[in-house]
Amino acid sequence: SVVKEHSLTFLAENPADIISTVEFNYSGDLLATGDKGGRVVIFQREQEVSALQSYHVSLQNKGRAHSRGEYNVYSTFQSHEPEFDYLKSLEIEEKINKIRWLPQQNAAHFLLSTNDKTIKLWKISERDKRAEGYNLKDEDGRLRDPFRITALRVPILKPMDLMVEASPRRIFANAHTYHINSISVNSDHETYLSADDLRINLWHLEITDRSFNIVDIKPANMEELTEVITAAEFHPHQCNVFVYSSSKGTIRLCDMRSSALCDRHAKFFEEPEDPSSRSFFSEIISSISDVKFSHSGRYMMTRDYLSVKVWDLNMEGRPVETHQVHEYLRSKLCSLYENDCIFDKFECCWNGSDSAIMTGSYNNFFRMFDRNTRRDVTLEASRENSKPRASLKPRKVCSGGKRKKDEISVDSLDFNKKILHTAWHPMESIIAVAATNNLYIFQDKIN
Repeated sequence: SVVKEHSLTFLAENPADIISTVEFNYSGDLLATGDKGGRVVIFQREQEVSALQSYHVSLQNKGRAHSRGEYNVYSTFQSHEPEFDYLKSLEIEEKINKIRWLPQQNAAHFLLSTNDKTIKLWKISERDKRAEGYNLKDEDGRLRDPFRITALRVPILKPMDLMVEASPRRIFANAHTYHINSISVNSDHETYLSADDLRINLWHLEITDRSFNIVDIKPANMEELTEVITAAEFHPHQCNVFVYSSSKGTIRLCDMRSSALCDRHAKFFEEPEDPSSRSFFSEIISSISDVKFSHSGRYMMTRDYLSVKVWDLNMEGRPVETHQVHEYLRSKLCSLYENDCIFDKFECCWNGSDSAIMTGSYNNFFRMFDRNTRRDVTLEASRENSKPRASLKPRKVCSGGKRKKDEISVDSLDFNKKILHTAWHPMESIIAVAATNNLYIFQDKIN
């Protein structure tokens, strides 16, 4: 499968530094992470050398490829603070649940970040010049005596050290009774959706004081509640289409042209359950933790506890592909239920050409599936075996019988080390993997 090379590790020890979301921007030059402490850290890819410089480098170092741009910390800011809901006597934690970038329209970058209740639109901009020579104030900022001003000065711009500023431009609050689990920017670049356990709201990026409720599955009697919304996303090209997944393992595709309230879905995706494999845990492990449209918009991918499924939007009856992520855990479901790991919410992502998919597992393992060759690989993101520039070796898990030399036993897997959040560069073979409170960036090995 794919050989990877370690590029950068961002290390942290504080529980507040546990990474809770990872997202590349549309160009892939910026990578944003959110953590449990409410902070957003943005990494920027260093500019690669030009073709001419590259030519000179290759002449000087024959047989040695020049290094591609690496990611370094670009900006860090506090996005959310802990709050307290006095009406419900509930603490609202600052943890960043999701980050979504907006397409770049000018020199500045914009992103949406959300905790359980409040979504914020942030502007990230650069300043490398400052104005000097004001008429009404001195260089130190004090106001000048108007009677001493005898001539009109034209302020001039002088270069200064680069400053990256993050400023909140909009705050979208008070629209969700339950915890927000998803935000998704529409392809019209004007609206976005936010989803909680029972409702999905549609927002305009310019309007903060109202949103439209487009899905509401809350029953009149909460004792009749049988499922909750687990994830939602807009179609990448059709601005009227979105999907949402449920804890029952179903996916509903809705068309906003049919009605203002999309309680009636246009399509309903569900795989028939095999009666022979039914168990006490069937309903829990069938709950979908993530749903992602392919870049082409033809397919969508869903992640449940044990597998990743790829669905053709034109075929509702069953998925066109099912990839087992960690089937060897099926015999361990009882202990995973007791330690609450069975409720972990793993995310999944596509590569830029939709030819491969990636998702996380336990023991700091992550899985990659090549859709064309039907080959898959298990790789490990850990400090011990990830030296810079070193190739990652595929890992194998022994589920029973005699264990081979290179295999790791199921019983020795560490369930506290889990990879829930991953991201794939939109155009290149570069991936970001969040292993608890460490961020790893890997790229294709350059031969």
